[in-house]
Amino acid sequence: MSENDSSRMALNLARRIVVKVGTSTITYENGKMNHGAIDKLCRGIADLWNRGKEVILVTSGAIGVGVGSLNLPEKPQDIPTKQAIAAVGQCELMNAYTRSFAEYSYVCGQVLLTKDGIADKLQRLNITNTIEAMLEKHLIPVINENDTVSTKEIWHNGTFGDNDTLSGDVACLINADLLIILSDIDGLYNGNPREDENATRIAYVEDITDDMLGFSKGAGSKLGTGGMYTKVTAMQNVTSHGINGVIASGSEPQVLVRILDQEDIGTFFAAK
Repeated sequence: MSENDSSRMALNLARRIVVKVGTSTITYENGKMNHGAIDKLCRGIADLWNRGKEVILVTSGAIGVGVGSLNLPEKPQDIPTKQAIAAVGQCELMNAYTRSFAEYSYVCGQVLLTKDGIADKLQRLNITNTIEAMLEKHLIPVINENDTVSTKEIWHNGTFGDNDTLSGDVACLINADLLIILSDIDGLYNGNPREDENATRIAYVEDITDDMLGFSKGAGSKLGTGGMYTKVTAMQNVTSHGINGVIASGSEPQVLVRILDQEDIGTFFAAK
């Protein structure tokens, strides 16, 4: 049995799971919502809840969905307009999640966070207590950065990592067992698979090296702000806190169930 196979055996034991989904996974390039992808995601999360897991969803896409809802030709550059569009997109996103989860007999609730809120001791405690109360009542927390009032992610064009960093922070905050980041690429490669046909998927990572951080650098999608680099640094954060992680393709059929069933998909990051 390989080290990858033996380490992945821990995945099915994970009870509390944070799932992060990126803009490119739940929208088309024009910003319109991919309702089929959203429904598959919600069905997968509902299946995990039915298994007795506690699943928290961290979602990107507010600005991207706002662009699509307003039929804008591209994402605007000025901060006030981005925030106004995020307000529209956030409503559309939550409507879609609410409808899809209801199809599988689950209720979700919105939690909007800021970096300052997580950094503040009292606010951090309140955030933790709220999420714990939601999980106790079998409510699915749907977490996003509060783009309408927070400028850190928007202004620095991804310093918060388009919610990649946020998902890692949330996983540590609530003592999760596993962080799954769903992307438009099926894991970490030893090069850019879109440019290098010889690039191969790295199935198992025990230690995140400087080389890995180097070849993971690159821009995200047209409507998103994160790239592979922010996903890898999020994994660096959670694994140092004893949390396993997986980066996988959000378009992979039944991806969440297959990850917990220990299939060799995506890249597995072993907890320290």
